[in-house]
Amino acid sequence: MILYIHGFASSGLGAKARSVREYFGERVLAPSLPYIPELALDTLEQILAQARRLHEPVGLMGSSLGGFYALRLAERHGLPAVLINPSVRPWETLAAHTGTGTNYYDGARFEWTPRHVESLARYRVDAPSARERYLLMLQTGDEVLDYREALRLLPDAPRILEEGGDHSFRGFERHLPRIEAFFRRHGVTG
Repeated sequence: MILYIHGFASSGLGAKARSVREYFGERVLAPSLPYIPELALDTLEQILAQARRLHEPVGLMGSSLGGFYALRLAERHGLPAVLINPSVRPWETLAAHTGTGTNYYDGARFEWTPRHVESLARYRVDAPSARERYLLMLQTGDEVLDYREALRLLPDAPRILEEGGDHSFRGFERHLPRIEAFFRRHGVTG
C-alpha cells in the first residue's frame, strides 16, 4: 500500500493524489484528513495499524505538511517515505496562518488556532534515522517553504532537486517511475 498524505488545507482528491492513484492504481490510499494535527495523525496511525494487521507493506508519500506527517510516521514505524517539498518546521511556517482558513480543494472553511500550531511541535523529528529510507523531492522555486530546511534535516537522503518549480512541485508526475523504483527497493511495490 502507498499512503499519500496531502498538505495543509488540501485534500486526498488533489492533483498529486490523483496522479499517484492513476499511476499506482488500487494500491494507493489518499484519505482527506482532518485539519487538526492530532486527529490527522490519529487517522493515519489507524490506517497503518490496519495495514500491519493485514501484513501489508506500506510506503508513505507526503507533500508539504503531509511530508511532515510522513516523516513522523516513517520514524515511528520504520517505513520508507517520499517527501515532496516537505514542511519540516510547520509550527513556524503555519503560525502566520491562524484564523479562518479555506480548503483549497472544496472551499470548506475551518478555524486554524495557535493551539493547532503549537501541537505540531510535539511531533517534530530533529534527527531522522536511516536517511536512505527517504526520497526528498525539492524544487528551489518553492514560494511557500525554503527547500534548504529539508536539505539540512536530511542532508544524506536520496533526492530529486530541481531548479525553479514551485510549492506544488511542477511536473511531479514525471518522477512517478523513480518513486516506484524507490518503493520497490524498500519492498513496497512488486
